[in-house]
Amino acid sequence: MIVNKGIVIWLLAIIFLSTVNLAEAQQAKKIFSIGFLVPGTHSSYSARIEAFRQGLRELGYAEGQNISIEYRYADGKFDRLPDLASELVRLKVDAIVTGDTPAVQAAKNATSTIPIVMGNVADPVTVGLVASLARPGGNITGLSTLAPDLDGKRLELLKEILPKLARVGFIWDPTNSAMRLRFKEVQGAAQVLEITLQSLEVRNPQELESAFEAVIRERPSALMVPNTIVIAHGKQIVDFASKNRLPLIYDTREFAETSGLMSYGPSFPDLWRRAAIYLDKILKGTKPADLPVEQPTKFELVINLKTAKQIGLTVPQSVLYRVDRIIK
Repeated sequence: MIVNKGIVIWLLAIIFLSTVNLAEAQQAKKIFSIGFLVPGTHSSYSARIEAFRQGLRELGYAEGQNISIEYRYADGKFDRLPDLASELVRLKVDAIVTGDTPAVQAAKNATSTIPIVMGNVADPVTVGLVASLARPGGNITGLSTLAPDLDGKRLELLKEILPKLARVGFIWDPTNSAMRLRFKEVQGAAQVLEITLQSLEVRNPQELESAFEAVIRERPSALMVPNTIVIAHGKQIVDFASKNRLPLIYDTREFAETSGLMSYGPSFPDLWRRAAIYLDKILKGTKPADLPVEQPTKFELVINLKTAKQIGLTVPQSVLYRVDRIIK
């Protein structure tokens, strides 16, 4: 029996195309499972969560259709992070999206194989999360906030608003490696600006009360409050500052919009929207080790004039000219 060569080629082409289409259809039907791990509450991360979801939507992802997200919140109890990270690993998620140094460290300790995307971390190289910004290595990549380099600028802005500024309280947790780096930065900036820096170490609620007592004794003119401290003790600090008419200086605008005097730093919602881009590349096959850690290029200055009025403070026009957002 003689078989036409053209027919054989045609049949092979049909089989090949059918196989390709089947593989593409199977890929299209795949629902990626993502772990989402943060140290705070849902409400404290709501702006970042929505920005992340928006980023996913822009890239064609829809929860329940081609992606599912397992949300885990430590609710300010950082000691819960290792168990929550391990739980996500046991679920065999395709990737973990997380932010703030304690949460990323917990995820790193829980897995060396599942890709991890950082939504925001102060200095991932110095704290040992990645080998370098250009070549992260390992299973972690994402976005850095450059927080250590920004604290000096926050003090400079505060000095402009309060020309007679002599003492500032810095509330921090020395068990957090990123906070140790930031404290050194603030120390150096305070010396240059001839400001006395009052170290207020807070590892637990009991030490928070001791910090409040120290503030009442030494009377700093303002308090600098890093994000991780706000996450763990935000309400107590806001209540204390309001009662004692103390300006609060934050890292990000989400907190300045509701309380405090000002914030200066990168847009965290923008960082988390960009975290979706990292996740998309990883789900499409790019290794985290090959994705350089991104640094922010735009920084926001937010002034809360409502708070300023409540504490009897007038913000100089020279500062208001440079503000990106004013809360009235």
